[in-house]
Amino acid sequence: MNQISIAVDGPASSGKGTLAKRVAQQLDYAYLDTGAMYRTVGVLAMESGLSLSDEKAVAVVAESTVFRFKWEGGALQIWGNGRDMSAVIRTETAGKAASDVAVHPAVRSALVAQQQKLAEAGGVVMDGRDIGTVVLPRAELKIYLDASPEERARRRFLELKAKGLEISQTDVLAQIKERDRQDSNRATSPLCAADDAIIIDSTDLSAQAVCDRVVDLARQRLAEGGLPG
Repeated sequence: MNQISIAVDGPASSGKGTLAKRVAQQLDYAYLDTGAMYRTVGVLAMESGLSLSDEKAVAVVAESTVFRFKWEGGALQIWGNGRDMSAVIRTETAGKAASDVAVHPAVRSALVAQQQKLAEAGGVVMDGRDIGTVVLPRAELKIYLDASPEERARRRFLELKAKGLEISQTDVLAQIKERDRQDSNRATSPLCAADDAIIIDSTDLSAQAVCDRVVDLARQRLAEGGLPG
């Protein structure tokens, strides 16, 4: 076996996106940002004047959107229907929209089908909230990346501050906890670790330390022929 599929799950701002990108680059794998897909659908639905509670209408958006991921230097761009969505989806509003549309089974079904098709060739790293449990249940390596709510809020606060956005760390923590509640309690594909996932708490670890550990695990799985140890 020359390549494996790697699923990375975890709550908001746990660092799973950063981890997945680094691992993909280090192993020369493809990287698919599933969270960006939900954000894109949420933004496109809002721009079309749709109610995010209208499951049928939002599902049509999810089914009809053509996604493309493209590296520009060290940055990953996501395109939806020929439009670069990379900047517009990185707002708190887009994040909330992603959670709102993700509760709909029809929306999740449409995007899961797209994600599975994109990952058919293997050699892929995919992150989200239900990758190891629903999207890639046969992934050879499953990681559940976690961190304390306070640490995740601190990281997110620093990201927003660097972008010049005015928000208190207390408000960010409240938003993180609400996202956790919504993602963990939704009826369809709730956030949880797969039974065979390796759980990594990144609260006191650097992004590179986490990446190094996952790359080592991936190489170990490759040496074992892709089978969990």
